[in-house]
Amino acid sequence: MHEPDPDLLIEFDDVLLRRGGNTLVGPVTWKVELDERWVVLGPNGAGKTSLLRIAAAELHPTSGSAYLLGERLGRVDINELRPRIGLSSSALANRVPSEEVVTDLVVSAGYAVLGRWRERYDDMDTDRAVEMLESLGAEHLAKRTYGTLSEGERKRVLIARALMTDPELLLLDEPAAGLDLGGREELVARLTDLAADPDAPATVLITHHVEEIPPGFTHALLLKEGEVVSQGLLDQVITAENLSEAFSQSISLDKVDGRFFARRTRVPGAHRRG
Repeated sequence: MHEPDPDLLIEFDDVLLRRGGNTLVGPVTWKVELDERWVVLGPNGAGKTSLLRIAAAELHPTSGSAYLLGERLGRVDINELRPRIGLSSSALANRVPSEEVVTDLVVSAGYAVLGRWRERYDDMDTDRAVEMLESLGAEHLAKRTYGTLSEGERKRVLIARALMTDPELLLLDEPAAGLDLGGREELVARLTDLAADPDAPATVLITHHVEEIPPGFTHALLLKEGEVVSQGLLDQVITAENLSEAFSQSISLDKVDGRFFARRTRVPGAHRRG
């Protein structure tokens, strides 16, 4: 009988996800422990979002075992599990009513609803919502409606919502997607602060780009076509060799002030046709 490890928030053993005869994920064996900050990296179609949806208890694996917060998927009431997992994703962003007031959007996470109806929130709830917005540098947006926010502002508000329930695990699905340079750098700075906070939950961040990895993240999982290329400590996984394998082209990699920068290596002998 499997004995859950209280220090393991994610424990996947040969997890496989198939849909319509296609393998989207797996087999993946992966463990996320308390206080770890993971980045899941890979090209389009690598299975990153599908893997995260399993970690968010939104999908069940086709085979293999998936334990979240010590509970096995398929044998636990996911309605009890999900409030313990904070999630920010584009799918969630697309469901937010444009007229929703930012404070209501954040505070409603504690009631597992989207869109305020007849719930009554006390001052403690509202104070925590403002505190979460402050942690992301977004307290000035509290009275704005979601539809009036920029893309970068929306991303920060949704992360504040994901933190509202004081989750044990925080999942961020491409939080910098669609942001301009300034918005991306602002978000990376906020996530760097979050990574350094000892009270912050264990975090898993999905991205296509090494430039979006915040300093302070500790581990990486590199995927290609649903399978693991490499996983482990960040600096051992994010290498030019591993990136070249995952993205199927020659990649060079630099690290400056704790940030990674990647570019395609020019093929020797290549020249422009005139």
